[in-house]
Amino acid sequence: MQVKEEKKDISNSDFWKNKIKEKIEKRKTISQLYNKEELERLHVEEINWYENVYKPWIKNSPELKSKFETASGIEIKPIYTPWDVKHIDYLKDIGFPGSFPFTRGIYPSMYRGKLWTIREFSGFGTPEDTNKRLKFLLEHGETGLSIAFDMPTLYGYDADSPRALGEVGKMGVSVSSLKDMEILFKGIPMDQITTSMTINAPAVVIFAMYIVAAEKQGVPMEKLSGTIQNDILKEYIAQKEWAYPPEIHLRIIKDIMEFCTKHMPKWNYISVSGYHIREAGSSAIQELAFTLMDGFTYMDLGISAGLDPNVFATRISFFFNSTMDFFEEIAKFRAARRIWSEVLREKYKVTNPRALWLRFHTQTSGASLTWQQPLNNLIRTAIEALAAVLGGTQSLHTNAYDEALSLPKEDAALLAVRTQQIIAHETNVASTIDPLAGSYYIEWLTDKLEEEAYKYFDKIEELGGMVEAIKKGFPQKEIIENAYRQALKVENKESIIVGVNEYVDKTEKILNIFKTYPEVEKIQKESLAELKKTRNNEKVKKALEEVRKAFEDPSINIVYPILKAVKVYATLQEIMDIGRELYGGWKEPELL
Repeated sequence: MQVKEEKKDISNSDFWKNKIKEKIEKRKTISQLYNKEELERLHVEEINWYENVYKPWIKNSPELKSKFETASGIEIKPIYTPWDVKHIDYLKDIGFPGSFPFTRGIYPSMYRGKLWTIREFSGFGTPEDTNKRLKFLLEHGETGLSIAFDMPTLYGYDADSPRALGEVGKMGVSVSSLKDMEILFKGIPMDQITTSMTINAPAVVIFAMYIVAAEKQGVPMEKLSGTIQNDILKEYIAQKEWAYPPEIHLRIIKDIMEFCTKHMPKWNYISVSGYHIREAGSSAIQELAFTLMDGFTYMDLGISAGLDPNVFATRISFFFNSTMDFFEEIAKFRAARRIWSEVLREKYKVTNPRALWLRFHTQTSGASLTWQQPLNNLIRTAIEALAAVLGGTQSLHTNAYDEALSLPKEDAALLAVRTQQIIAHETNVASTIDPLAGSYYIEWLTDKLEEEAYKYFDKIEELGGMVEAIKKGFPQKEIIENAYRQALKVENKESIIVGVNEYVDKTEKILNIFKTYPEVEKIQKESLAELKKTRNNEKVKKALEEVRKAFEDPSINIVYPILKAVKVYATLQEIMDIGRELYGGWKEPELL
């Protein structure tokens, strides 16, 4: 059985082209912020400085042979002046915090009223192991949980599956059943914390387990706060952890959106993730464009389900990467807020101010970490975290310095938390809102990233939208080509990575790294075998038949029968395999 792909309701097929034209034409104008005569006089003086002061100064400098550009390849001039931002209308383009277009932040007081959430990504070994780590982080100042699942769980396989061999608990926590979820949150009051779960292909099953585990604590689902990532499009683009063809996953996401809209007012049902797109090798421009286009695709999906965008858009959040190009990252976050609010207001006719907010979590870049001289990663992470804060993030994960080698040791994880606390309490950066606003370079770069993102939106629309673009391999190819260009720059020393291609220490000592103990897989298999013996297997069989009927009939919201199946301890793979039997998997196009 095939599920037909929902057709998008595009009110204006030339929307993206018109936005590009609008942005380019605007650059030619002079806003009322500036006196035209004085601005032109300043520009003449800038040219005079460049020809008579700057150029003579650098005539014998290696600067003449150097190429200055952002990590995305945007050329950087020696200086920026009011001439570069002469077109900016403050109220329309920048505005005030908490006001459209939210360039300066979505909340009126930002961190002056409440700091960002410190949300460290954590998970390894058995549920008992991760439960201890979560409690440790909460005791030392973490303010929100973020769960990392192991590879079998991410693909929707149980710990006893042949496909799970050698991977159980290695790169995240192993969760095969409700029993595991109950242990994972034992002693953690689920009505008092927010939880983010990085799960996509089997998100609906893990989500159901979380709901039922909370009910067993006496916490009704309407009181739960948190997020499931549930962003299958970026899996096809970057992370490659899908289970079914795109249309089937999108149907499940639509059902989750409908369910949460009715029953879970505090739950965010999609965290649109650019993080993995960037880790796969994209530029900041590509991360910005592909992530937001995924978000617009989910907007179309919600509308196709008959949901009100003024309501359901408030439940879509984002997840971005923060890497080492400090100013480009800050400009990227500012551009993202402006694009999202403008498109939702103009294209989707959203009028609810809260629905126009682009709320996002940030994680510092794992790809920027090096196994060589790993203590250098402390500095990298601090810089990336500061960029996220100056860019206005709502929550933040800081990587541990040893994560290029292994999962973080306890002391390294604690130091990652301390990095955020030092930024929050010792730097004074939280005292004023968007402190880099008005910087000629930051405002110019914000505009430039916005403009380049719109060009990508237009290309993707011409390909038939994001799903069709993925099927044709467009975003995947773009990322591969950018990753290759960046690798060449490192190889040719056009891009310097300290300790890797320059300032190499040939005498450095091997770091003591974290290792999960080898018995994890055996423990989880035995636990699962015991569960299958002691549960009521007749109830499981009946519940799984209801899940099958829902998979076969798109008019049935699949969340309800999966909740029933989870309650009687049907396992993750037992539920996911039904979809595999009916619809098979998906093979991406050849990309080279």
